[in-house]
Amino acid sequence: MAEMQQGFDTGVRKYFYFIKEEVSSDWKDLAFHLDFRRSDIDNITGRNRDDKSRCMDLLEEWLKRNGERATIEVLMEALSEAELQSTVDGLKNKYPDLKTPQVLSSQQDIEDVFRKAVKKYYELKLTSFKPLIWNDNFTLNLGDIFTQLELVPKDEKQPKRSEGDYRSGEIKQINSLDDLFNPDITGLTTAPRCILIEGEAGGGKTTFLSKEALDAVSKKTELGKRHDMVLLIRLRDVREGETIAEMVLDQCVPITKGVDIESIGGILDRNQSRVLFLLDGYDELRPEARAAGQAIPELLSGKLYPYSTIVITSRPSAGVQQYTIPNCQVRIMGFTRRHVEKYVRQYFSTIQVPELGERLTTALNWNQIVADLVRTPIFLLLICVLWEEDQEMISTGTMTGLYNNLLTCLLRKFCKREGVDMPLDGLPTKAAESLLQLGKLALEALLRNETLIALAQLESDTFNWELLVKLGVVTLEVSASKWHPRKQLNFSHKTMQEFLAGRYVAHVVGNQSGGDIAELLQLTSVHKAHELSNLLKFTCGCGSRAAQAVMEELGKISRKEFSHLQPSDFDQSHMPVRSEIEKSTENYERFVLLCLDILNERKEPDVLQAVSKALPFIIMVFWGQFRGHDKLSAALKCYLETTQSSNIQNKVILTLNGKEGLQYLQQIFSIHIRSSHLQVKLSLSKKDDFEYLQQLFASPILGLQVDLKLLGDVKLGTPNQTTRLVSVLMNVPGMRALDLSHTELTPSSLQVLVQGFCHIPLLEELELSSNHALGDEGMEVLQFGLPSVPHLTVLRLRAVGMTAVGMKSMAPYMRHLAGLKELDITDNNIGDSGLESLIPVLSIFTTMQVLVLEETGISATGMRKLVPVLCQLSRLIKLDISGNQDIGDIGLEYLADILPRLIRMKVLYLHVTCISDRGIPSLIKALPHLVQLQVLDVSRNEIGDSGIVSLVETLCQPSNLDMEHNPPGDKSLTTAPQYNTTLQQLRFGLNREVTGAGLARVAQLISALPTLTWLDMSGYPPPAHLSDTAAMALAEALPRLPALEELDLLYISMEHAGFQAVVQAAEEHPALRTLRFIEKRVPEGADTSASCLRLSSW
Repeated sequence: MAEMQQGFDTGVRKYFYFIKEEVSSDWKDLAFHLDFRRSDIDNITGRNRDDKSRCMDLLEEWLKRNGERATIEVLMEALSEAELQSTVDGLKNKYPDLKTPQVLSSQQDIEDVFRKAVKKYYELKLTSFKPLIWNDNFTLNLGDIFTQLELVPKDEKQPKRSEGDYRSGEIKQINSLDDLFNPDITGLTTAPRCILIEGEAGGGKTTFLSKEALDAVSKKTELGKRHDMVLLIRLRDVREGETIAEMVLDQCVPITKGVDIESIGGILDRNQSRVLFLLDGYDELRPEARAAGQAIPELLSGKLYPYSTIVITSRPSAGVQQYTIPNCQVRIMGFTRRHVEKYVRQYFSTIQVPELGERLTTALNWNQIVADLVRTPIFLLLICVLWEEDQEMISTGTMTGLYNNLLTCLLRKFCKREGVDMPLDGLPTKAAESLLQLGKLALEALLRNETLIALAQLESDTFNWELLVKLGVVTLEVSASKWHPRKQLNFSHKTMQEFLAGRYVAHVVGNQSGGDIAELLQLTSVHKAHELSNLLKFTCGCGSRAAQAVMEELGKISRKEFSHLQPSDFDQSHMPVRSEIEKSTENYERFVLLCLDILNERKEPDVLQAVSKALPFIIMVFWGQFRGHDKLSAALKCYLETTQSSNIQNKVILTLNGKEGLQYLQQIFSIHIRSSHLQVKLSLSKKDDFEYLQQLFASPILGLQVDLKLLGDVKLGTPNQTTRLVSVLMNVPGMRALDLSHTELTPSSLQVLVQGFCHIPLLEELELSSNHALGDEGMEVLQFGLPSVPHLTVLRLRAVGMTAVGMKSMAPYMRHLAGLKELDITDNNIGDSGLESLIPVLSIFTTMQVLVLEETGISATGMRKLVPVLCQLSRLIKLDISGNQDIGDIGLEYLADILPRLIRMKVLYLHVTCISDRGIPSLIKALPHLVQLQVLDVSRNEIGDSGIVSLVETLCQPSNLDMEHNPPGDKSLTTAPQYNTTLQQLRFGLNREVTGAGLARVAQLISALPTLTWLDMSGYPPPAHLSDTAAMALAEALPRLPALEELDLLYISMEHAGFQAVVQAAEEHPALRTLRFIEKRVPEGADTSASCLRLSSW
């Protein structure tokens, strides 16, 4: 084989020299017609000095990519298309044998037959279908279907969120998969090998991939132009032990002479870079076919056909990342609004009543329940059918009502076609029985996480599935496999499956004296409830008894999982790490929405009572445009209206922003709920927002708790502007938090505000940060307002221009704030003198938890005076003295001496304090006592290898406490654990004296900190060099840090092999979203396409 390949290469290469001489500066035109991308052309340009060298490089690269398909005939055709016919003529004159057409090899013949057979097979099976069994005139053309896609940001490796809930990064909508080959969109330097398309069941993934296959074989897309072999494989039909060639023969090509497993294997081997695998439904791949060593995992991991391209669809969190890290990740979003309107018009034009279509498109703009569903083509058609029957039937206000009407509509059409009488009340007997049987099967499939029902598995001969197909609630499909064909029922949409299952559950519960709903639905946790949310809503909507049973069970789960939560746990945390409480609050917020949705489906007193028991308080967050929250806001209003006639009054906490949020709040006020049970968190950024706020709070609202944040265009630079704010404060005596950062406050405008503090005596949080014009004069004004807000627990005065003078005037008045828990005076140059004024009052704050003195100009002298009072702050969990360069080693030693007493400390910031190897031992000695420490930052200092290695060794290795350092008589430290196991963030980067040798030792140690989420081990200019051995050690450590999300390696250099090993380990890491590196330190020729890699220019 090698000899044959060598001979072939020699044969085509003999023409290269002539072509190079003839083409010269026109080589880019030839490259384009040889299907080279712009990035490929740029690479060739960069690595060659002149056009002739570039042309030869192009020809060699083309030969390398195409193997035996790189024939002189193909090359001459490309030359001709590039308008280089003179070169073609010259070739024929110089090589007379080219004038006679050559006979294609048998391998080439087979490949051509195979490609044509696949194309014809797809065109026959995929081009169009008739989705409505009763309407042969309506044909849906798959080639015209457009589905909106959304590019997942690179730092979302494992997004666990609902549609529209964006955790981080910029969301980009893309028009097609072709956009993923545009570096400006993806940020990738090379074409992606693996593209993951995620979407919920029923979201249109299969339809989309079928369209991609059809477009690709027709060369309509970039994917099709780049690939000669387009292979669509339905993973649900893949069996254990099948090879890729067997799957292709089974699913992608009809029985064709000369095409067998052996020939397909050869075709795939010879054409790897030109093969496109379209893998549909990883979540439906059988467990035994998903195991390591099976063909699909081997293909995904690159062990098979590593140079091919893969597009794979799946439901979220199905485990694709177990075998590959996709280069691009896409969410399937369904029809856009424009395409919904297009297909509505197409349907109603077919039935010759176009005016109905225009009215439906208008109605869809205002019906949020329906608008969310019609993004799927098939369900959009069903809505068209319903609208055609009765335009009032889509306006039910509930999902259950909509689906009941849809089912009734389908039954009427069936009865009319079959000449059967439709009962005035209820359903025809046979249909009712069959629907309940289908509901039972739908439930069983749902609990198995399946959407198809195999007819061969049905035991009952009485199940009339033909009737259900005629009704239109399911369709009969035959599997893609020719070798193992099976008939199966497919629901028109996953929500139809959930509705029918919910009808069945409600029927069972309503007709049995007993019946464990938890066992019937396998309802064991909040997580499971979220998975089955639609099923629960339909179950409750279909029967009162079922609704009560579901809510009672959810109440039990709520008490088990959320009994520890308090409303205060939902306040914004300023801690740099997420606590278990924060994770619980996120789950609780989703749980609230589920319960309110259930109440919206079944508005009855008993259900309301059960909802109230399950929700000790209501948390609702409305961010951005209110348009997408219509259903949720309606559910909350329903809850509040219903509770007015009962004794139920649970606390309600709303987070709102902008004018739309204020308008919704006005609706809430109109319900006349008890204000004392309502807390509102408002963010306003526009001038007219603030004007509307004044109108809304024009009269007193007693008992209402408000957190108010002003930002953006809302400014308070003049007394007139703050007078308007005070007019609001006068009517909200329950104001809890006030954030006026970046509002351009001045001493004169603050004077008016301070006078208004007497109207809000219950204020707990006050933030005036980043109002630089306040200065010392502003602090002299603020001091007179502090006695009016004695309940203040949080005071943030970051960057307000305060010096020692301002601190000296304000500090005595802070004695009125005995309950202060957080004080932040970052970026105010108070110096040691100002700190000396603050120290006496600090001892009063016995509940202090957070003290931030970053960049305040304090020195070692100030630290010596501060530490005695710090000893008294036994509840301190966060201390930040960073940015104070005069603290140095001596100041650190003062602090380290008392750290063993601060055993609750979780966050310690010491960066930019000029500490070195001399001072770090004192900190190391104290560390074993900080048993709750989660964040330690000693970055940007003068520490060397010895200090950093000793620090990391102390955190990683068991060490015994030197009990001689216990304070006299203090027995509290005798049982401290051997080493810290809670550390989540460790930052020691950019220390001037650290070298590659020290970082190499850290790489060997770091895996002993398995809870780390952020590790900064950057070097310092000139960069520290990590040898291949050290880089390999770091790469091997990453899998043993399962929680790691960010790794900073700035100002570090590595060799090519070591760099690639670290990048590969980071890319394969399931949680690591960000690997930071300096761009100019990347080894020459290294692959930088990893989605986690962030290259910095500094």
